[in-house]
Amino acid sequence: MPKYTHITFEEILKNDEIKAYIETGNRNLGEIGFTEHGFPHAKRSANYAGNILEQLGFDDRTCELARIAGYMHDIGNVVNRYNHAHSGALMAFNILNRMNMPPEEVALISAAIGNHDEGTAAAVSPIAAALILSDKGDVRRTRVRDRETVTADIHDRVNYAVEHAATEIDAERKTVTLNITIDTSICPVMEYFEIFMTRMVLCRQAAQYLGLQFELIINETRLL
Repeated sequence: MPKYTHITFEEILKNDEIKAYIETGNRNLGEIGFTEHGFPHAKRSANYAGNILEQLGFDDRTCELARIAGYMHDIGNVVNRYNHAHSGALMAFNILNRMNMPPEEVALISAAIGNHDEGTAAAVSPIAAALILSDKGDVRRTRVRDRETVTADIHDRVNYAVEHAATEIDAERKTVTLNITIDTSICPVMEYFEIFMTRMVLCRQAAQYLGLQFELIINETRLL
């Protein structure tokens, strides 16, 4: 029987192969005008995903698997932005199997990565649900690569307008809240909805899977 290893999040962070895929994928997206998808986004997604499940009382190993999925979720961008969730899931499957992670854990992480992108996403597990919420909640000014594109590109404009964003769990009220402050002189609130409504619907579905109600607050006004 194979000897499996409980791979830690720290080991994943130190893995040079994963680092190379995140770095190159982010560089590829920069060439076609996408926002930052590098180490800051990977680490934020990892931390938020783990913290969400931690605050809901999930065991330590499940929280660690959520962090691993969060960190690795965009490695498929090294292949192509199109279907990057699916290619990323297959890449993670191969990497984690070579690291001798137990198959049931590889399956959970691969499924979460394969189900994080709006076009085909679904909250198929607590890890997948936490990844969706953490990934879609990472809107911030520092993800914009070039300030010159802000006026011309709605995605850059919306991200650049965000002064603060936080995903907040209230286990007693059973809510998960995306609390955002937007500079409306840069981007009206309606533009946020114009490009992110699909993501917010997905966040609501992920929250429901975890037994929570999703709330969206922009500039201290509850909109969802």
